[in-house]
Amino acid sequence: MAGTAGIVGLHADADLRGLLEAWLNWLRAEKRYSEHTLDAYERDLGNFLAFVAAHQGEEVNRALLSSLRVGDYRAWLARRANEGLSSSSTARALAAVRTFHRWAARLQYFENPALSLVRTPKRHHSVPKPLAVADTAAVFESIGSLDERRWVVLRDTAVLLLLYGCGLRISEALSLTAREAPQMEQEVLLVTGKGQRQRQVPLLPAVVEGIADYREACPHELPPEGPLFRAIRGGPLRPRAVQERLQRLRALLGLPASATPHALRHSFATHLLANGGDLRAIQELLGHASLSTTQRYTAVDSGRLTAVYAAAHPRAR
Repeated sequence: MAGTAGIVGLHADADLRGLLEAWLNWLRAEKRYSEHTLDAYERDLGNFLAFVAAHQGEEVNRALLSSLRVGDYRAWLARRANEGLSSSSTARALAAVRTFHRWAARLQYFENPALSLVRTPKRHHSVPKPLAVADTAAVFESIGSLDERRWVVLRDTAVLLLLYGCGLRISEALSLTAREAPQMEQEVLLVTGKGQRQRQVPLLPAVVEGIADYREACPHELPPEGPLFRAIRGGPLRPRAVQERLQRLRALLGLPASATPHALRHSFATHLLANGGDLRAIQELLGHASLSTTQRYTAVDSGRLTAVYAAAHPRAR
């Protein structure tokens, strides 16, 4: 994280910087937010404070935050809209500001009821873009053409198997330690996801075998508490490296730009649903806190059924 002396603290006085630091520490220690979420909240609050400082023409402090009116918050939201920022991005930014305000009010640092009168921008949820079954198969069949080093091919295959075979997020797969790696005959993997929520996902034999093959071929030492997946020089494998692999496969196979590592997770859910998977069960497998998030996959499957109907029904021609 950049720290409150950086992004967030640029436009706040010393007293407010101390509160901001305490708030971020509380989110990390008590709420157990991920570093990714903390970074996003810090950037969002920094953006808000920068706007307030420019809008009011002075350094931001507790008293100034207490005196903001509904129109001030709406002006900030309007600025974001004019800058072309998405409604989902702005909704997250507003959530960060609300979280800080509620925390400060509960501890009696400052309070501003005006923020409760500001509506959250309506989010436009995009429909997940999974790969077709044939394209998914082509991805796995073509991984070997990307690198001459056998252990690298086996590593990439093992990572993608976790995304498609278990529905893991890329961060979840790459955070696995060697101790957590599934062993032969193991049937369930314990995964720690967003908000440190844990879930169990079934393991296909192909996933277990793929990870075993990679471990056997990996030239780097894999201590129990160290990262399971390693970069070329032995450090932790980063998400960007996996994304670049998919970029090369997209070019090789002529796949759309939506064919990303996360698309394999989408494909896991969509292909399960298309073959009769229960929506509640898929929610548990994906680690979604809300069923409404999982329900987006029903729109994908309905679209597939509509396409099949249009192609096959005599009266649709």
